[in-house]
Formats: sequence, structure tokens, C-alpha cells
Amino acid sequence: MLKAIVKILAVFIAATLSFIIGKFIFIACNHSAYSMMGMSDMTSVLSHGLSMDFSIAGYISILPALLISSSCFYGSKGLINRILKIYFIVISLLISLIIILDSVLYGYWQFKLDSTPLFYFFSSPASAFASAEWWQLAVSPVIWILLASIFYSLLYFGSIKLPGDMLPMKGKKHAAALSASILFTALLFIPIRGGVTVSTMNLSRAYFSENPRLNHAAVNPAFSLMYSLSHQNNFSDQFRFLRDDEVKRLFDELKDAPEANASDSLVAISRPDIYIVLLESFSSHLFPSLGGEPIATKLDSIASKGLLFTRFYANSFRTDRGIPAVISAYPGQPNTSIMKFVEKTENLPSLSKQLKTEAGYNTTYYYGGDANFSNMKAYLVSAGFDRIVSDEDFPVSQKLSKWGAHDDVLFKKVADELTDYDPSKPILKVVQTSSSHEPFKVPYDDNGRLADQRAKAFAFADSCAADFINSLHKSGQWDKSLIILVPDHYGAYPDLTDPLKRHMIPLIMTGGALTRHGRIDTVGSQIDIAATLLSSLGLDHKDFPFSKNVLNPSSPHFAFFADPSVIGFVKENDEVVFNLDSSQTEFGNDSILPYAKAFLQTLYDDLSKR
Repeated sequence: MLKAIVKILAVFIAATLSFIIGKFIFIACNHSAYSMMGMSDMTSVLSHGLSMDFSIAGYISILPALLISSSCFYGSKGLINRILKIYFIVISLLISLIIILDSVLYGYWQFKLDSTPLFYFFSSPASAFASAEWWQLAVSPVIWILLASIFYSLLYFGSIKLPGDMLPMKGKKHAAALSASILFTALLFIPIRGGVTVSTMNLSRAYFSENPRLNHAAVNPAFSLMYSLSHQNNFSDQFRFLRDDEVKRLFDELKDAPEANASDSLVAISRPDIYIVLLESFSSHLFPSLGGEPIATKLDSIASKGLLFTRFYANSFRTDRGIPAVISAYPGQPNTSIMKFVEKTENLPSLSKQLKTEAGYNTTYYYGGDANFSNMKAYLVSAGFDRIVSDEDFPVSQKLSKWGAHDDVLFKKVADELTDYDPSKPILKVVQTSSSHEPFKVPYDDNGRLADQRAKAFAFADSCAADFINSLHKSGQWDKSLIILVPDHYGAYPDLTDPLKRHMIPLIMTGGALTRHGRIDTVGSQIDIAATLLSSLGLDHKDFPFSKNVLNPSSPHFAFFADPSVIGFVKENDEVVFNLDSSQTEFGNDSILPYAKAFLQTLYDDLSKR
């Protein structure tokens, strides 16, 4: 009886120790983010994350506990030990893989492991690994096997080797041992559930500090992944903050208002040629005129002669959220991506579809990489693009980036195709850049101006986009052109922990058809581009319920953004950031928090119906 209990307890302790070791690995891999961490912080991380570690250890221990219980009948030597060994191998490989992915990806994404990497991997494995350096790809399998071997040793020696084999029991001993082991197995559901109180285990259990990075270190990555995977489809049940009538009342206050007087159009002609350039990972902090570093200096110069929106925000944190935000005015979701659900993207509105059907535009989407990545191609086809140019349209000699063709090659492709220009047919061309994405390897010599490799990549992308605009300026199409430059999501440089600063992006408009110039300080975000552009063209935007015309003085002016663990809401003179895991305000004005909650709740209601 005692041996059965020891074996079950050993599995539970070994699994818990594996995740504790994982926390040290996570902090070591992200040492720059945790350089100021002291011993008391480490103790707090371990203690506050322990209940979540216990929960996953409980899940891991269920099958061994059932097998050990059956040993009371048959003994553990032979088949049961073989099954346990196989199970421990699988679990060790899985735990170590989760820990490695979490530790490495956190440096790029600044949030705990969720279902996003799986989505990227299964949609396009090559693109999913494009961010990684060659040495990371080479070393990671070795570390994975080494770590899995350590975890397997803990499980094997703790529950099989050291306690020894169990012999079949008979009579009262058999009944007592079986009862004890079954009871001990049942007790595993206490740590799995997170205790015996009303509240069950959730991510907020690990939150204890005002420093979000300490909270992230405490969160068990396996629980974070499992939680994300189990909350993918029940959209109408998620983020239920307020009563439905209250949500409707608050969201109605956020809707675009009818214009009291027709605002000045952005363009001098009714049907300009429109170029939308999605700048990979750009941010306001690259532009000197917005108080940033002198990195995107050429686009900054173009912005000074065009129209610059200075208080603009990215709605989300990854490209698969950013593209629908710009093209469909559909806000990014914190724990999923609408691009995962092809049947839902088919029902989204889009700028391209509306411009094509209502104004006769020819529409083309340009991307130097794999258009299948994150279901992008399915979305773009549903969005009504006549043609999608991707890596398949470039020769191998031009695909020198891990993501495919570099930005200089991509923009040359766009420029070359303008030679077939038909002045009687307006065009929409969307260009998605990629050179300013990890691993930031670009064919660019800045003569030693920038020390950081990331900064050089952004300077290269800045140069490529500016060269294209300048070439367009010299062409016969300039007077008919409206060029819109906007990042696809928040910036990859510099490193910023403040969500509000991290989400600040520029919106730049230029072109010979543009009538307004200067700076606009009105608060807005990516989802407002659709209503603003369509209103200026005299087209209806009622199919874009989350979008509003930034130039309409009667409309509410705000920005909403969502990351995996936080949402943010910015008004002209107020701002708030709310942590979804801890259900606490991180900073800002709580009086506007109901609007942020109503917006998110409306988004998920809409998502469930698409």
C-alpha cells in the first residue's frame, strides 16, 4: 500500500520539479528581461506559480496513478512498467518542448505560449521557422533531448527504479492497497482544480506583481497552452463582463456618427489609385518627428510633406491580426485569430471587395513570402483581391530572405507592373513588407550609422518603401495616387514593456491626389482606416461596424487594442490597460474601462456569429 502511494506521489513531485526547472530555463533564456530580478522575486515567482505547476502535474499523474492502482492486481513488473516508461518518454519530450518553445518565443512575443505557434506551423512550417537563426535550429533539438532526458530520469527513478516493483496482492492487503491508491488518485483532482473553493484554476493564480514579466515567469507554459487551446471556439461564452443591454448602450456610444457637415475629402479626384503599404513591425518610435530614434528617416521626411496621424495605434500584435484590422476593419482578438477560421473570414467585409464592387477597382495584393502562412491566401481570396502575388511569383535567385523576397525586390515587382497601367481603371495595390521581421538579415549597408541589427533592418525597409514612393512621384501616375503607409502590428524595435507605447504606430498618407497635409492629432487605430478612406471616396461603410471616420468631428475618437493578456483603450484625454488574466487594471483610468470591456464583448459576440 505504501509503495503504491509513494509511486503516485513520486510522479506528481517529478512533474512539478520539471516545471520548476523550466522556470529557471525560461528566466535564463530571457536574462535581459530579468536582469534586475532578485532572490525575493525568484522566490515569489516559484511560490505563486506552484499551484499552476501542481495542476498540470496532477493531469500528468492521472494515467500513472491508474496504472499503479492496477498493479495491486497484477504487479508492476512487466507490462505496467513498460507502459509507464513509454508514457514518461512521451511526457518528457512534450514538457521539454513546451518549455523550450515558451522560453524562446517569449523573447520575440513577450507573452506566454499559446496556440498561435501551432497555427503558424500547420499553415506554413517554413515560414514558422523563418524567424529563427540557423544555430537556434541546430542547437534546439540537442537541448530538447537533453532536457527530456533529465525529466525522464526524474519520473523513472522517482516512480519505478527507487520504490522498486510492486507484487500482486491478495486478500485484505490487496483491498487496502487498492483503496488507498484509488483515494490518492482521486485526490489529484484537488490540485488539478486548484483547490476546493468556488474558484477553479486559471491564469490569474500566478499573478502577484505590478511587473508583468514576473507574472509571466510564474505562469506554467503547459497550462497557458492548454487554456488557449480549450478557448478557441466558444466565443459567445468568453469575456462576459457586462449585461447585454449595458454592452449595447456603451458600444452604441463608440459607433461612427453621421457627419453633420461633409468633411473635406482626402483626395482631389473621386477614384484615385490607392496604394496601401503594410510596414512589417514598424512603430512610432522609429520616426524622429514622433519623438523616436532617427531610423525611418526617409519615410519620416515623406510624412512631413504629406499627412501624418500622430496618435494612431495598432490593434494587435501579429500580422494575422493586423491584416484583417486594416483590410476588414476587424479588431484583433486577444486569444485567437479570425484567420484560423476560413468560414468566418469569408463573411468579413473588406476594403478591396467594396472598392471593386462599388467603384470598379482592380485589386492586387503583393507579398514576398508564403501567402499560405496563417491562412492568409484564403483570407485574401475572400477579401476580393483579383490577384495575389507571393513568393511563387519570384525566381529562386530573388528569394534571398528567410521570408522570401526582400522588400527591394518586392517593391520593384510592384513598380514594374505599373508599366501595364490602364488609366481608365482605378487600382488598389496592397504591399506587405517583410524585411523588418526576425531574423532581421537584410542586404543593406548604412555606413555604420546604426549599431543594432534590428534598426538596420527597419532602415532598409524604410529605404525600400521610400524609393518606391519617390519612383512613383516621378511617374505619370503620381497625380492620381493616394499612398497609405501603416504598420501591420506593433513594433519589434525598440524593446518596450509599456503596452500603450508599444502599440503606438504612425499612419502616413501621401501622393499627388492627397489634398490634406500636415499633422492630425486625433486618436485612432488601424480599424478606422476603412471608414476614413471610404467616407473620403463618397462610399458607404455601414458594413464595417467597428470602424469610424477619424476625420469626422461628430464621431467618438478612441483606439482599442488587444494582446494575449491585456486590452487597452485610449481616448483623447484618458487611457486604461486591463489585464485579462488577473482581471485587474494595470494602469489608467477605470472610468473608461467599461467601454473597453463592452468593445471586447461585442467583438466576441460578432466573432461567434460570423
